[in-house]
Amino acid sequence: MMIREKEKEVVEMFVICDEKTKYPIKVWLGDKSEMEENCLGQAYHLANLPFLHKWVCLMPDTHAGKGMPIGGVIATKDVIIPNAVGSDIGCGMVFAATNIKVEDIKEIQTGNGTLIQAMVGGIMRTIPLGVERYKTKQECELLDRAKEQIDEYSENPQLLPLLEDGYYQVGTLGGGNHFIELQEDDQGYLCIMIHSGSRHMGKAICDYFHKVAAQLNNTYYSSVPEDYRLAFLPVETTEGKQYIKWMNLALDYAYENRARMLSKVCEIVKEQIEKHTDLQVEFTQEINCHHNYAALENHYGENVWVHRKGATRVREGELAVIPGAMGSYSYVVEGKGFEETFHTSSHGAGRNYSRTGARNTFSVEQVMVDLKEQGVILGKRKKNDVAEECRFAYKDIEAVMKEQQDMVTILRKLKTVGVVKG
Repeated sequence: MMIREKEKEVVEMFVICDEKTKYPIKVWLGDKSEMEENCLGQAYHLANLPFLHKWVCLMPDTHAGKGMPIGGVIATKDVIIPNAVGSDIGCGMVFAATNIKVEDIKEIQTGNGTLIQAMVGGIMRTIPLGVERYKTKQECELLDRAKEQIDEYSENPQLLPLLEDGYYQVGTLGGGNHFIELQEDDQGYLCIMIHSGSRHMGKAICDYFHKVAAQLNNTYYSSVPEDYRLAFLPVETTEGKQYIKWMNLALDYAYENRARMLSKVCEIVKEQIEKHTDLQVEFTQEINCHHNYAALENHYGENVWVHRKGATRVREGELAVIPGAMGSYSYVVEGKGFEETFHTSSHGAGRNYSRTGARNTFSVEQVMVDLKEQGVILGKRKKNDVAEECRFAYKDIEAVMKEQQDMVTILRKLKTVGVVKG
């Protein structure tokens, strides 16, 4: 175990390097007891990949994923792994702050409840949630450009319907752990935070190219076992180049998806506040960042493909967003450029319970009472699965932040005021 003294706090991390590993596994937790068995098993698989660069990194929010742990970071030489990017390519965060103090608006009544309730209701009426989508095509500059360059994508005809389908999903939230939150920062200001990704596009691309990679690996007798679910594509092959092209399309789509939602939420917030008060709303510090992707970067003197699966890039001076669970805290941070994690931090709190486990452990009533006691306004059409995303289903975000003081400096600490879920 390695212990670092940082700002009078103890930051713990440990290294796994034994007869089971070709490369070390660096874990930003106290010890192995804080890791799921499946997560540890997946980390061992990563540590034996023949093309790994330096080591495997597991962030403080790490837990088992599909093939690779969520909260995992690896750098690879000359190959890219679809399942190490993940199925929601480009999933990430967008954030904006306002000049409005929450205390100045939270008690104001409207025809639709309090002002916070009116804003939550406006969001739910405006933005499709869960499996909902728009009934008519939406504007999307990215998809317009892709269709103009259709020859670049025509080598994968099975994926072409994604381009047309994307017009109906851009600017939609999705379900699961995706959310739109109204928050109060530690200075009392109202802020907006959204968590969403590339919708169906990312999953379709991941599934398609994972199968392509698995077939290629079988053909060329890859030394990576099939049961690792880490089939890879050499980046100089036709298939590798195709995946990178489609992955980047999904990244840009996810970015535009979040930006479109943020624009609409800002309109709702501004309209409601200026309608019911004399305040003039201004928006500042917009941040839009991914936490599921791969990128070519230079680390320790080599150009490598850094895969961040549920992990956030935080180069020195770079701003990022690390959310907690609804009803807990979230953070705006500035990166320290910590090289040992390839300039990466956690992407959130990380699950303590599976979705099924959370539903079996916490009742709908418990969750609703907890949110009410905290003064959180919940916008959700069906409440029967609300326990899946309650704060009790996740790790303590403050403990996670303590473990990554080497990686980031906290700029804002934010508490949920209102939340919209799919």
